[in-house]
Parts: sequence; C-alpha cells; structure tokens
Amino acid sequence: MAILLNSSSKIIVQGMTGSEGRKHTQRMIMSGSRIVGGVTPGKGGQSVLFEEDPVPVFNSVADARAATGANVTVIFVPAAHTKNAVLEATRAGIELIVCITEGVPVGDTAEFYAEVAESNSRLIGPNCPGLISPGKSNAGIIPANISGPGRIGLVSKSGTLTYQMMYELRDIGFSTAVGIGGDPIVGTTHIDCLQAFEEDPETDAIVMIGEIGGDAEERAADYIREHVTKPVIGYVAGFTAPEGKTMGHAGAIVSGSAGTAAAKKEALEAAGVQVGRTPSEAAALMREVMRGIANA
Repeated sequence: MAILLNSSSKIIVQGMTGSEGRKHTQRMIMSGSRIVGGVTPGKGGQSVLFEEDPVPVFNSVADARAATGANVTVIFVPAAHTKNAVLEATRAGIELIVCITEGVPVGDTAEFYAEVAESNSRLIGPNCPGLISPGKSNAGIIPANISGPGRIGLVSKSGTLTYQMMYELRDIGFSTAVGIGGDPIVGTTHIDCLQAFEEDPETDAIVMIGEIGGDAEERAADYIREHVTKPVIGYVAGFTAPEGKTMGHAGAIVSGSAGTAAAKKEALEAAGVQVGRTPSEAAALMREVMRGIANA
C-alpha cells in the first residue's frame, strides 16, 4: 500500500526523447518503476533503449494509454508547451499527472488546473520533484538511493528539503514522499496528502514541509486539527527571509506578518504539530515519534 503510486503503476513519460526526459526515465527504471512508454509528437513508432530494453514512443498520450494501459504520466516538456501536455493527459484519462516543469506561467497553470479539477485526474506540480514510494515506484526526479521503504509519509513544497528529510530519516524509511511544488497554484496540496496519509494503513506518522508565502500551511493546520489523528512533524523554510523578497519558489513571498515562517509555525503548533526550526531538528522530532510508536 502507498498513496497515489505503487508497484502496479504504469508510467509514461511525456518528453522522454529529450535530454532531461531520457535521463530521468533511466533513473526511474533503475529504481523499479514500470515505464511502459514515452510520448513525443512526430516520433511515434520509434523506441528508446534503456538497459537494452526498448521503451516504445507514441505520438500522443491517448495512443500511449490505449496501447499500454498507462495510468501515470510524468511531464518533462518546456514551460511553453506544458499547458497542452497537461490538458492532453487529462483528456486521455490519465489518473495521475506529475508535472516536473518549472517556470510555467501562472495563467497557464490556472487554466489547466481548472480542467484537471473537473476531471478524474490528479495533478502533482508543476515545478515539483514528483513522488516516490521507495521499493515500489518512482515518478519524477527524486533520487531513489537516498532512503528506503518505511512507515513515514512526507509532503513537501521544496524538492531539496524533500531529499534532505528523506536522507536524514533513511534508516527509518518512507511509505511515500510527495513533492507538491512551490508555485502559487499547484494541483495537489498539503491537505490532499495529509488526508491520503491519514487513510493509509502503512503510514504511521507524517512530515509536512512548508515555506513562507501564502496560507497553505495555516489551512493545513486547520485540517490537521479537525481530521488527522496520526502524529505530524512540521518544518517551515524561511525563518530568516526578508519581508517582500521572493525566496526560491514563485509562491514564497511574504507581505507584512502574512505568510511568515513564524506565523505558520504558530498555527501548526496550535494544531498540535511539533515544528522544528531546522530540517535536522524536524528529523530529530520524527525520530522521537517513531521511537515512541515502536515502543508502544
């Protein structure tokens, strides 16, 4: 059992024949993912060799789904073409769409987000590292060798902090780690993942990583207070960020007291979440939680 992604997931890669798509397809295959095809318009009928195994290329997502039964797509296409790639996957009925591309115009994201929200598809991203269920499947760019399977669920706005937290808790391991992305509009939220981890019988505790800007963490705190019974450890990036300056992600900007790390920390702690002031402190808090669960 894992949220969103498991060993049965059949993955296609939009943009597989490009340099980034090819590189990360290889990494996904090496980590055990079932890559059943790629999509590059005009290259249908070709194939790409990975470890001597040919992966077929299709002209469209609809063709790839019909031929392979794919239910997951990972998108590695330029920002200017991302809207069309997401809409194509949605209209083809792909259940899970993982959009790695960064720099997607917010207007484009708003447009395809609206259509995804009315469909049966789920979108992760854009501007995200994807998700991994260690030992089962990997859809995106998260390194598979930094951690193993376990019973911690992780949801994070930051790709690099996802990697750090997974590495710091590598000896305990993760059920699933989801990098939701840090753009102002993302397809899957902290709350979506918190709900899934709460319902997952193989997740015992949750790490939630946020960052300055917006009110997603405050809304997540309200959700945790009302609906989450499992222990949650938090970390909010940006305690030293200056007011009014964008830090890293497009959505990471504070205005006055709104969206600051301190305000988010306060909201999470009021909901019963222990919040570390550094990633390592958050990892140490999770170690204590898992130790308590093991000794219960």
